[in-house]
Amino acid sequence: MTENLKSVPVMSELFANGESPEVLFWVGCAGSFDDRAKKITGAFVKILNSIGVRFAVLGTEEGCSGDPARRAGNEFLFQMLAANNIAVLNGYGIKKIVTTCPHCFNTLKNEYPELGGSYDVMHHTSFLQKLIDEGKLIVEGGSFKGKKITYHDSCYLGRANQIYEAPRAVLEKLDGELAEMKSCKSRGLCCGAGGAQMWKEAEHGSKEINIERTEQALELQPDIIASACPFCNTMMTDGVKNKNKEDEVKVFDVAELIAMANHLI
Repeated sequence: MTENLKSVPVMSELFANGESPEVLFWVGCAGSFDDRAKKITGAFVKILNSIGVRFAVLGTEEGCSGDPARRAGNEFLFQMLAANNIAVLNGYGIKKIVTTCPHCFNTLKNEYPELGGSYDVMHHTSFLQKLIDEGKLIVEGGSFKGKKITYHDSCYLGRANQIYEAPRAVLEKLDGELAEMKSCKSRGLCCGAGGAQMWKEAEHGSKEINIERTEQALELQPDIIASACPFCNTMMTDGVKNKNKEDEVKVFDVAELIAMANHLI
């Protein structure tokens, strides 16, 4: 993953020792292989390690959730990927999963049960909110004093699963100003990467949708655009670069902001 991380427990090793984690961290393809998203993975792991959460990852046993395949219309590939993952998860007796990717979250939570994989799946923003509410995670938000932050709703977290408040509740622990874009929550605007659009060329039109969304964010003159999805992060970062604003406006995942606040990264 990223350098300077504590050892990350692998499920096979724990299982061999007769141990089980509190939660399985499903890293996802982006969080495993994309250089930018790996930083989000690292930030979340550092938060978990800093407060002693017992977690594990599948490591090389984790396959793609199948979300891109199903969205692109390859149902056979989706079911093959899902079946392999379900066999691994059920083999380890996994009950609780947390993931930093809304696409993985939606697929594992809502689509795996019909194939025999039923788990308690949480998105990392909900998990962080739970840790904060339980008093296990204390956020030192002072370093964000005077900063304006706007949060971009991921489609698969927001409209698909009605999770709007958890990421905002976590961000409110920072001593910054949380400002809302004109299209937010149930009226949020897609970044343009979902539905397997990330892997195809844009169709003809007058403007890329991520540019439109970035313009909505920049209207607020924020210091930070917060996201909770690796694909949204990529699309918003590209939008900021398109506007030549990368020196003024930074795009970070919610987990990165919490890790930064607590001086973990």
